[in-house]
Amino acid sequence: MADTIPGALRAAVERFGDHAAYVEGGVATSFAGLLERVRRTAAGYRARGLAPGGRVVVWAPNSVDWVVAALAVSYAGGTLVPANSRYTGHEVADLADRTGAVLVVVADGFLGRTQIADLRAASALPSVREVIDIARLVAVEAEPGGIDDVAAAVSPDDVADILFTSGTTGRPKGAMSAHRQTVGVAEAWGSLGGVGADDRYLVVNPFFHSFGYKVGIVTGLLTGATLYPLATFDLDETMRLIESERITVLPGAPTVYQSLLAAPGRAERDLSSLRLAVTGAAVVPVVLIERMREDLGIDRVVTAFGMTEAVVVTMCRDGDPAETVATTCGRAIPGMETRIGERGELLVRGAYVMLGYLDDPAATAEAIDADGWLHTGDVGTLDEHGNLSITDRLKDMYISGGFNVYPAEVEQALARMDGVADVAVVGVADERLGEVGKAYVVLSSATPAPPSRDDVISFAKERLANFKVPRYVEVIDALPRNLSGKVLKNELRGC
Repeated sequence: MADTIPGALRAAVERFGDHAAYVEGGVATSFAGLLERVRRTAAGYRARGLAPGGRVVVWAPNSVDWVVAALAVSYAGGTLVPANSRYTGHEVADLADRTGAVLVVVADGFLGRTQIADLRAASALPSVREVIDIARLVAVEAEPGGIDDVAAAVSPDDVADILFTSGTTGRPKGAMSAHRQTVGVAEAWGSLGGVGADDRYLVVNPFFHSFGYKVGIVTGLLTGATLYPLATFDLDETMRLIESERITVLPGAPTVYQSLLAAPGRAERDLSSLRLAVTGAAVVPVVLIERMREDLGIDRVVTAFGMTEAVVVTMCRDGDPAETVATTCGRAIPGMETRIGERGELLVRGAYVMLGYLDDPAATAEAIDADGWLHTGDVGTLDEHGNLSITDRLKDMYISGGFNVYPAEVEQALARMDGVADVAVVGVADERLGEVGKAYVVLSSATPAPPSRDDVISFAKERLANFKVPRYVEVIDALPRNLSGKVLKNELRGC
């Protein structure tokens, strides 16, 4: 097996050649065609100043162009920095500045926004040589020249990617992975799922997330599966593609399958081609697993646990009963170990634990102990078979529409608003998204015209991705705190 991303791409061409690697808008791109685009784009990056070890931010929704833009970074010896397509210009500028990115590839106009203008307004981008509109990615291409030699020189231990994840401090941290880790975890996931060249894999998971990038794009290279990228989750389009393209593999959050089961007109659709569904670590109702198997006709329904710092840790296996799949995250995958530490915290160790956090040795040492165990911050149990059950999450983090939201980051943004003296954010139940944010705001008496609830939400929308913006705002006189000054969020949740 290849142990670098450029190696995996070249091996895919040798094995699968003219077989379709991607289908988008009815147009197929073969593995051989993909390599040629990647080679030429990588050469174009090099001409624009990208040297081995340099960083490139890709800020765009799922598309074949995203794949080319990202793989070309690795092929030119660089390090990929994916950015959430819903991020604001402020958030992406911060990633570019912190990583010293040489290039930023942007889907300008996505969701009717002005990404390039927003990015330039947010920062002078001192390290960035060029901001490239992904719609004009072909214009970046150049003659490959010696770019294959650059790709061949990439080491399995070189940093392949930096995926940012917020921490309890509210400051996003960049989890660094080596090529051997990104390729290895994709191979493990594909092997356990039995993914092969006959599979047609609908990717609704965003490419900027490890679930879309590593167990999507990279798994496709290793297995020969044909990927169908969706820029946004559209229920009708999802059902149309499953039926017309005979989709066999559909990983996603539980809400994807709940939406399919509840979709108007589903009974008239033929979704019988689906054979593998993989969902996340959240506890899933047993009845949902049963309905996915019975009503959607999916032969293999499995759950898994992972995180940005360790992409896949545990996974259910074929033949596990519905209750095991619904109430556990399965057993450790080959190359990984799990154990329960003090206070019931889940600890994980193995080949796919990140190298560390970018430019943050203190946070790295806090997360990974001297024996190599990653302290996840999640509380869980292991049964006699090693199946993991998560019984609690990080104290304050909540999940909105499948995205992790760390209140400290939202609080830091809102604290900069004129008229806000104090703020705390908690997750509250929401029927559609699982949880949404609720901000408790203490207004400053020194402000002549204190902000309204709508003002607070508008302020947040300018600075934060939509899934982080609080849905509700409640003005209160003072936040409840203990004697040491810590906000008592359990009291707020009970309000």
